[in-house]
Amino acid sequence: MIQSHPRLTKAVIPAAGLGTRFLPATKATPKEMLPVVDKPAIQYVVEEAAAAGLDDVLMVTGRNKRPLEDHFDRNYELESALDKKGDAARLARVQESSDLATMHYVRQGDPKGLGHAVLCAAPHVGDEPFAVLLGDDLIDPRDPLLRRMIEVQEQHGGSVVALMEVAPEQIHLYGSAAVETTADSDVVRVSGLVEKPDPADAPSNYAIIGRYVLDPHVFDVLRKTEPGRGGEIQLTDALQQLAADETVGGPVHGVVFKGRRYDTGDRGDYLRAIVRLACEREDLGPDFRTWLRRYVTEEMQQP
Repeated sequence: MIQSHPRLTKAVIPAAGLGTRFLPATKATPKEMLPVVDKPAIQYVVEEAAAAGLDDVLMVTGRNKRPLEDHFDRNYELESALDKKGDAARLARVQESSDLATMHYVRQGDPKGLGHAVLCAAPHVGDEPFAVLLGDDLIDPRDPLLRRMIEVQEQHGGSVVALMEVAPEQIHLYGSAAVETTADSDVVRVSGLVEKPDPADAPSNYAIIGRYVLDPHVFDVLRKTEPGRGGEIQLTDALQQLAADETVGGPVHGVVFKGRRYDTGDRGDYLRAIVRLACEREDLGPDFRTWLRRYVTEEMQQP
């Protein structure tokens, strides 16, 4: 029997990290503002939330993150200059970011981990279910993962995590989920979670990727969660408690994602994401693919 649960309208985007893997580029520029082709990575994430119907976005920021707020605000001087030039195409692209959603901001203060960043959203979220989107994972808009997760949460209640099968030797880079099958081929029931386990101790090779739909009871659990791996308050640890005791905040389900995901969390994957997205652009792709084929061919011929 399908149950009725409150409709989601709010998204939380943690964006307080220091971006140390991209130094020195991130010394004065937030890592979320690094361009992926011609848009900052964070704009792709906000676009995904808006496309899923989440028009109330809270960004959890930190020091030196003011450019994030400026990007999603109006820039009247720039807009006026483009308007006077008659550059309607660029004017529309500039205005696009400020029209995506109603944006709110809160500072995390001390970088105490993802769980703590999510807890900073509690006053804004209140007693409603909400989504969490991590900026390092860009999900292709042709694969509506978040929308599917919202459907599962509306049907079952509780919380929903995004899962992806990875090679066993890679599971130590992620949270790992113990799962049970359900009647839906892309949905599993989560019975346990471990943050970045040794491959030998991982309950499965289902890795948690950066999308969550959470029951607000997670805030009560996070307030009592002790620092875990890395000395940080881990969201995975709080979800483990919810999975172990469904009376606290309902069940935990996982949506198994097999679509296109662009990982911008490290330098190599960031570059690969740019190449893949540029190749698929109608305005850039044809010329760029031609150049890329020629470049790769020439490189392969080098002694």
